[in-house]
Amino acid sequence: MEKVQKSVFETLNAVNCNEHTEKKNGLTYLSWAWAWAEVKKRYPLSYYKIYEDENGRPYFTDGRTCWVKTGVVVAPAPEAAAQGFGIEHIEYLPVMDYNNRSIPLEKVTSTDVNKSIQRSLTKACARHGLGLYIYAGEDLPDGEPEKAEEKPVETPKSTRTKKTSTKEEKPAQAPAPAPAASPAPATAKKVVTDQNIKKIVDWVCAAPEGEERLERMKKAEDGYEWPGQLLNAFYAMVDLS
Repeated sequence: MEKVQKSVFETLNAVNCNEHTEKKNGLTYLSWAWAWAEVKKRYPLSYYKIYEDENGRPYFTDGRTCWVKTGVVVAPAPEAAAQGFGIEHIEYLPVMDYNNRSIPLEKVTSTDVNKSIQRSLTKACARHGLGLYIYAGEDLPDGEPEKAEEKPVETPKSTRTKKTSTKEEKPAQAPAPAPAASPAPATAKKVVTDQNIKKIVDWVCAAPEGEERLERMKKAEDGYEWPGQLLNAFYAMVDLS
């Protein structure tokens, strides 16, 4: 029986990306570097495009905000790539801040544009199937079997009849309650402000990227009192990429 070859979408959509995601501000993000590596491993002749405006800038603007445009071309066969053929999916993405709001044009930096390009490329890969289920809110990709729910085994109760005593017993007296222990004095945490957040970020980023930086980030979160808005700013300022 002839084996049916899977399409590009079916192949990439079956990849489990769960161990390569990260949550920030309640949203799930997939590592762009890992996503691109997975595409290239399966389709080595694939390539991506970063579109530029008429002035050669890697973003487009309406005068108020701006956005990027990227494309991922998957070439499933060498002969297709040699002739310039392939499947391209294009993604548009606004240049946004850590709250996922569009940044005003006059405040956009090259770093903001670069991060939007990487996120846009990841979403373009998702249009080919890789990690698409993440954006759909699913837990597992197509083709991965779900684990059966394990129910606890109930132990059968003994059918032996207990003998009842005819001897009258006096109810036991409840022990006197122990005196309540005095609560230990709580140590007040230092509140983070606009003036000291930069020092905290510098201390975290002084650690090498990886587990050591994540450990410092955790200590900073637990060791200070964080107003909600400044905690979001802290996440955005610490570069974990």
